[in-house]
Amino acid sequence: MTSPGEDPQPVTGAWRAGDPPGRRQWVTGGELRLDAGGVLPAFSLAYETWGTLNSDASNAVLVEHALTGDSHITGPIEDGHPTAGWWSDLIGPGRAMDTDELFVVVPNVLGGCQGSTGPSSLDPDGKPWGSRFPLVTPRDQVVVETALADALGVARWAAVLGGSMGGMRALEWAVMFPERVESLLVLASTAAASAEQIAWASPQLHAITSDPGWRGGDYYDAAPGEGPHRGLGVARRIAHVTYRSEPELTDRFGRHDQDGEDALRGGRFAIESYLDHHADKLVRRFDAGSYVTLTRSMNAHDVGRDRGGVAEALERVTARSVVAGVDSDRLYPLYQAKSLAEGLGSEPAVITSPYGHDSFLIETDQIAALVKSLLG
Repeated sequence: MTSPGEDPQPVTGAWRAGDPPGRRQWVTGGELRLDAGGVLPAFSLAYETWGTLNSDASNAVLVEHALTGDSHITGPIEDGHPTAGWWSDLIGPGRAMDTDELFVVVPNVLGGCQGSTGPSSLDPDGKPWGSRFPLVTPRDQVVVETALADALGVARWAAVLGGSMGGMRALEWAVMFPERVESLLVLASTAAASAEQIAWASPQLHAITSDPGWRGGDYYDAAPGEGPHRGLGVARRIAHVTYRSEPELTDRFGRHDQDGEDALRGGRFAIESYLDHHADKLVRRFDAGSYVTLTRSMNAHDVGRDRGGVAEALERVTARSVVAGVDSDRLYPLYQAKSLAEGLGSEPAVITSPYGHDSFLIETDQIAALVKSLLG
């Protein structure tokens, strides 16, 4: 909810045509025949780069972001970029992804809301796609990223890496185009979305699509404060609980009241205030339509579909592979990383952390060591 004196929540937190471009660049493409059926008549993919591509294009690294991430992997809040970089400690001169040596490329996923074609984007007639935006799967998202690689002149990535939803796309790259991926790092992800992961997604989807402000997905002409921000905020609260671990929440918040409030007399517990804060932040920088689109995309993830099963699909991978799971992750449990690593013929790495699934964004020292081992 909006506090007194605050601006109302926007209809969408998406980047829209006419907004400052920031560091974004774009690649465009024509008709895309979709994995689940149907056609997207054209697409635009926003991306950012750091470093310089060398003469034989052998130093390019592709980084895939998670559900509510974007192309702005490093750098401050600035015009066009509502949030600071989500992996800033890993990218730059002398860091694990050393931009004095590497050319780092980060696209905004197809279906996203920070410059790439998605529900908030304009269709060929100049109207927001909204409810008409089709289901896109991780395979579709990878296909459009091949257009980016081609435009940049990258025939083979030195590495493709990502965590969570980004790990799904990284894995699909290695399965779909093994000749184009030299090494692979998959963090806190899985070979196929599980029943429990789909189950956690279900109330999030219902929260958004049941919001009166959703308007069937066609809400982009609503007045500020009238979009589906309540439903998106509820979805974020549900998701954020799955992103952290029970011991961490207990240690940080316990049963304490929020400062200045009495939970037994109409106030909030501290943990409730924490979730409210993250909900409010998300609705100001993200789009409900993209949240629905990308959540459904994650639900569709299964590298074994139409390929003879997961084991047979993973046999296609030729990349040197590192798979890491988090010991406290309750959303993508460690056993999934171990199973994926086994299927790729590698030893699983374990990220030790109390922070649950979000550890792949937080434990940068441990991630840096994995990146260095992959690129070394």
